[in-house]
Amino acid sequence: MTLDLPLIWAGIIALGVLMYVLLDGFDLGVGILFPFAGSPAERDVMMDSVAPVWDGNETWLVLGGGGLFAAFPAAYGALMPALYIPILLMLMALILRGVAFEFRLRGRRRGKRFWTAAFAFGSITATLAQGLVLGGFIQGVTTRDGQFAGGAFDWLTPYSLLVAVGLVAGYALLGATWLIWKTDDELHGRARRWAWRAAGATAGLLAAVSLATLFVHPRIARRWGFEAGAVDFGELLMLAPIPLLGLAGLAAIVIGLRRRSHGWPFLGAFGVFLSGYLGLAVSFFPNIVPYDMTYRQAASAENALGLMLAGVLILLPAILGYTAWVYWVFRGKVSADAGYH
Repeated sequence: MTLDLPLIWAGIIALGVLMYVLLDGFDLGVGILFPFAGSPAERDVMMDSVAPVWDGNETWLVLGGGGLFAAFPAAYGALMPALYIPILLMLMALILRGVAFEFRLRGRRRGKRFWTAAFAFGSITATLAQGLVLGGFIQGVTTRDGQFAGGAFDWLTPYSLLVAVGLVAGYALLGATWLIWKTDDELHGRARRWAWRAAGATAGLLAAVSLATLFVHPRIARRWGFEAGAVDFGELLMLAPIPLLGLAGLAAIVIGLRRRSHGWPFLGAFGVFLSGYLGLAVSFFPNIVPYDMTYRQAASAENALGLMLAGVLILLPAILGYTAWVYWVFRGKVSADAGYH
């Protein structure tokens, strides 16, 4: 039996992007919530809660972007020119955020205030840029003969702005539920209030984006069984488990918050994001450049994919193992006297 290497690599990249969204999403969410903390001491605890894991979380972005370049160069060549501006904005914001993370610890009063603002600004800007990339991707990319043939600002539309705002709310939800899990005392209570508001905003914006997607993109509407005012209930029922997973995630958040659970809101937020991610995957598959290029058309040669797969079979378990080990070592609550050095 021969391996379907393009499909395997599409799965690897999809996994890398999903892991990035889930893991870096919550520490970006902590930065988004930074301006709402009650004191500098609370911000210190918020930063300490992600200090052991934030840089490792961004490893998945490298895997997703690097894997796309190596395994699907035609797709990379079409998507990057279409989304250069928001991608560069995201990378610069992530760099600023990383610098602020380290320098805030060593800053004096005025310097600490500056790096606090830089950390929050970098987190919010990176999230907005990721939302613009996602919105621009969903809208589709204009190509001709496999090359980008659109304008530099095709990605900037009301739809992509709606997606970007929705992602900010979603990451804030991940950040708030992470803080519920990792903190105690007054910050814990504040994080619960943040989670209630972020959950409401996320649910409303997710519904708005989903409806806008069906109206703006007929191909996606047809995939979900909506066409010309008619509904294909067979297709809709077959895909129903995906939105039901999102509703179950929201229910876990609400029930967990009401019962003052520490872990269930965070797991519920993961469920909401997983539902949205699976919904996108179903909407696009097998396209990797919407809506003109499939993953098979964009793939590298079989021998190149096979050679890279041999390396990934060593690298990916190591990344997964290291990630699991770090989260296990730094499990438990973060106290106010747990300094980051």
